[in-house]
Amino acid sequence: MAIIDVTEQSFTETLESNEIVFVDFWAAWCGPCRMFAPTYGNAAERHPDITFAKVDTEAEHALAAAANITSIPTLMAFKDNKLVFSQPGALNATSLEEVIQAVKNLDMDKLRADAAQQ
Repeated sequence: MAIIDVTEQSFTETLESNEIVFVDFWAAWCGPCRMFAPTYGNAAERHPDITFAKVDTEAEHALAAAANITSIPTLMAFKDNKLVFSQPGALNATSLEEVIQAVKNLDMDKLRADAAQQ
């Protein structure tokens, strides 16, 4: 699956209409962002069941601010429209694959039940 560009207008719809969404907050001038791009692209090709998105923080200031982005690249993962992972810095392929598998394996019903008990 191709990586989609997400804007402030399409962000919520993207999260609501897909079970798992990974979002890479990046900028063209950012060296680590450019180094992470091929790793992210390869992961998108290997996992067509996941939506991979990018947010250009230069074009989407309000969205980056709403997401509390203070460092780029920052990778976020959402499952069932809930933020389940957020980390600044470029991940290597192995680390990204570990995060993908962890998100896929998350039992959201159990997480919701645990949260309700607290």
